[in-house]
Amino acid sequence: MATPKTELLQGTLDLLILKTLAAGPLHGYAIAQRIQKRSEEVLVVEEGSLYPALYRMEAKGWIRADWGKSENNRRAKYYELTRVGRRRLEEETALWDRIRRAISLVLQPA
Repeated sequence: MATPKTELLQGTLDLLILKTLAAGPLHGYAIAQRIQKRSEEVLVVEEGSLYPALYRMEAKGWIRADWGKSENNRRAKYYELTRVGRRRLEEETALWDRIRRAISLVLQPA
């Protein structure tokens, strides 16, 4: 039986993209694929969410983009973290850890 795909919680997409790009530059489709693979096929990032997030993050200076060639020799925009983006990743990760801990506390038996 296939595991159902899960929509992302509001506010987590930026964190996932930043963390994915921390390993190095990727084009949009590869970012979505990496998130899906790393989440064991549970999280799916749709194009309609991914590209607006990338454009917004680029406008905020968290990432930068340059054109290059993809694995199949097509022109693709490659995104990479900026110094500001690395700081944002640290902030987002700390916030996520606080939220995760708080939810875990609430879910524990009373």
